[in-house]
Amino acid sequence: MRLEPRPSSAGAAKILWPAGAILATVVLSSVLVMIAGASPFTVFWLVAKGAAGSQFALLETLTRATPLIFTGLAVAVAFRAKLWNIGAEAQLYLGAVMTVVIGTGAVTLPSAGLIPLIMVAAMLTGALTLLGPAILKTKFGVDEVVTTLLLNFIVLLFVSMLLEGPLKDPMGMGWPQSKRVVADAQLPRLIKGKRLHFGFILAIASAIVVWVIMKKTTLGYEMRAVGHNAEAARFAGIPVNRVIAKTALLSGGLAALAGFSEVTGLKGNLTLDLSPGYGYTGIVVAMLAMLNPLGVIAAAIFVAGIFVGADAMSRSANVPSYIAEVMVATSLLTMVAAIMLMRYRVRWR
Repeated sequence: MRLEPRPSSAGAAKILWPAGAILATVVLSSVLVMIAGASPFTVFWLVAKGAAGSQFALLETLTRATPLIFTGLAVAVAFRAKLWNIGAEAQLYLGAVMTVVIGTGAVTLPSAGLIPLIMVAAMLTGALTLLGPAILKTKFGVDEVVTTLLLNFIVLLFVSMLLEGPLKDPMGMGWPQSKRVVADAQLPRLIKGKRLHFGFILAIASAIVVWVIMKKTTLGYEMRAVGHNAEAARFAGIPVNRVIAKTALLSGGLAALAGFSEVTGLKGNLTLDLSPGYGYTGIVVAMLAMLNPLGVIAAAIFVAGIFVGADAMSRSANVPSYIAEVMVATSLLTMVAAIMLMRYRVRWR
């Protein structure tokens, strides 16, 4: 068996292969559900109902999708230029750290000035976090998969140190948490009494802006060219190292927005469990979207719906909620296989 590049991918193939990946995910997940002793139809219905069966469920799904849109965009941008950013978790947390540093009273401004200031500062922090591994990649050939992945653990230890030291809330009853950001630094809620906040609108706007950058600007063209073939792009006169640096700045800034939105829009303060793995799940979201910035929105809502719906399903069907993680992981594997089969055909000897 060998793989041969396909001459081109028709429009129908770009729809059929991802659809086949989703169908394969459903089939494989159904087998696991039956092993657990439940009916797949019942489980999937309960997941769908728990994710969007009421206003509360739908708003919870959109709330959970907000940080996933940011981290999915961060991964999609980086992967498009073949900058393998596995460190969105680190960029998220450092963006949250900067949000708390400025938003707990260090700067006194009205909301119209304070929120944009915090947002820009958080983005710069995340951008510079990824710029380091990008420079190591371009100047010394260091594998960015290793540097960005290890940076996640370093940053988590750093945040833990801060929450036990300089950023610890003296009124927090000894819990490792920061002080709450001031009222002027908090994002407004979209619906009074609900958890969905303005960060969701910011995430949608970010996806549109990234799509415009990728499709309509010189930088987007250069990023795609470098991602297709860096040596050919360099031969054509594209400054590859500079493009990778710009890609790193944009990707890191987007991931940091996830930390900014979680602190200012939802949590109000920084804790070590701020992210239950949003940075890693962003990789799944980006791959499900096939690195399309607008597709990231749908993929993030889909993944968030699985997690939210699985929580409700586990209480009714007596099936562990861990099935959600299995479904998400399976969808990633099947989508990667679909992408490969879109680009290559299998030849048997």
